[in-house]
Amino acid sequence: MYTTRKATPEDLPVLLAFEQGIVEAERPFDTTLKEEKISYYDLLELVEEETSEVYVVTYKEEIIASGYVKILEAKPFLKHKTYGFLGFMFVKDAHRGKGINKLIINVLCDWCKARDIHEIRLDVYDQNESAIKAYEKAGFEKHITTMRLHMES
Repeated sequence: MYTTRKATPEDLPVLLAFEQGIVEAERPFDTTLKEEKISYYDLLELVEEETSEVYVVTYKEEIIASGYVKILEAKPFLKHKTYGFLGFMFVKDAHRGKGINKLIINVLCDWCKARDIHEIRLDVYDQNESAIKAYEKAGFEKHITTMRLHMES
């Protein structure tokens, strides 16, 4: 049985390992990432901050998935003043394809609804087709594409 709960500072070793799993999964999609060990998140801040929450999914007492939500200020020209930004979405290989990503998204969205936040956003690499399919299955739709140009010096 899969259960969700808020992450605690004691979960940091597992969460830091998940973060490295995310980095390695995303390296093929992003040639701009540094080659050495990098970190995307301040996980302790996300766990402790009032404007964010990290959730984990457990199976038989083992943490097998994670995700976070953070309340961000919207641009002044948008209809909404704030929005929930999702990230740190990770599911261990053995548990993929079992609806775990949807489970964590639902918990994160419920956290937003409880705070009267109804706009939810996330970033995903456009070449990461499996992640895009999972997010679309959860109700997300493509919105903006970021373009880049690298010019040699």
